[in-house]
Amino acid sequence: MKICLIFGHYNTRDSFNAAIRDTFIDEAEKEGHEIDLINLYDEEEQLPFYRGDINPPPQLVLDYRKRLENADAMFLMGACHNLRMNIIIENWVDWVLHPKWYFSYKSLLPESRFFKNYGYPVPGALKGKIGIVSITYGGPVVSYFNFSFFANIPFRRLKKSVFLLGGLRTKYLRFFSILPNMEKEEFEKHMLKVRKFARGLKKIKI
Repeated sequence: MKICLIFGHYNTRDSFNAAIRDTFIDEAEKEGHEIDLINLYDEEEQLPFYRGDINPPPQLVLDYRKRLENADAMFLMGACHNLRMNIIIENWVDWVLHPKWYFSYKSLLPESRFFKNYGYPVPGALKGKIGIVSITYGGPVVSYFNFSFFANIPFRRLKKSVFLLGGLRTKYLRFFSILPNMEKEEFEKHMLKVRKFARGLKKIKI
């Protein structure tokens, strides 16, 4: 499997998210997977803040799309901030996973004056591929149950409002209570989880 990994943490060297990235890549490559890594904060050229009136999009957007088209899976990796992923990932999603390349919209009643805007998405270039998300949370899992009925909690919003639009099949890695002074034993437990996840990707049919 070829995996396009979009890493969106500002600390690309020694953060917990960087450890997840490096551990995943190490184990995935051992399993024969190919990784196309995009460290968003380290990119020489940066995407501007998203604007819907820029058309056609920047060449960088088209380059990212080509890399996704050449991959079997898209892996978004970052931290949860205010119930969203890192702003650099959110901005990347707005630019890259955009109609009509990512999906198009089909009206159920195109001739109707009142219901022409009601319809359904038609997946585009990434239909049938795998969408993987790794999210780290600063609080314990119980603190997020209060938001479990809302689609804007990151993993629900990404699956229901982003991945399903493009016809992606979704896989998750989630880490709770991720604080700076973590015990080594707890850290290693998390890294074992990452390695098991990477090994399990072989079971996915592409």
